[in-house]
Amino acid sequence: MDWKECVERRLAKKIHADIALINSLKETSKNKSISAASLEISEVTSSSVITLCYDSLRELLEALAIKHCYKIYNHECYTCFLKSVLSEEEIADAYDRIRKIRNAINYYGRKISIEEAEATIGEIKNLINLCKRLLDK
Repeated sequence: MDWKECVERRLAKKIHADIALINSLKETSKNKSISAASLEISEVTSSSVITLCYDSLRELLEALAIKHCYKIYNHECYTCFLKSVLSEEEIADAYDRIRKIRNAINYYGRKISIEEAEATIGEIKNLINLCKRLLDK
């Protein structure tokens, strides 16, 4: 899928930027990050922590899309948005890898080792910081 298809299929649409919503999403993202950080990573919690961290990242991506006057209804379209609208190929590719890991956990019951969880969480935290910088531009 590409950005053009996302727009044509109405998986992404033009809107007016909403500063209050952007700020609310940033706060929700922060709260999810705090929640994730409060859990010790173990065989039991690794998937949950990844999911919380992913949700925190996705909230920031939603805020970023709204800042650029888009509402996106499909997680895959965030990858296309990052590539086509923001020209952030590396961030898009990293996000897409994380999205696929999260989907494997949530929809296919994939088990994640502590080591893989730590690496994935580290990558998500890096993406969160990059998205925060893009939001602050």
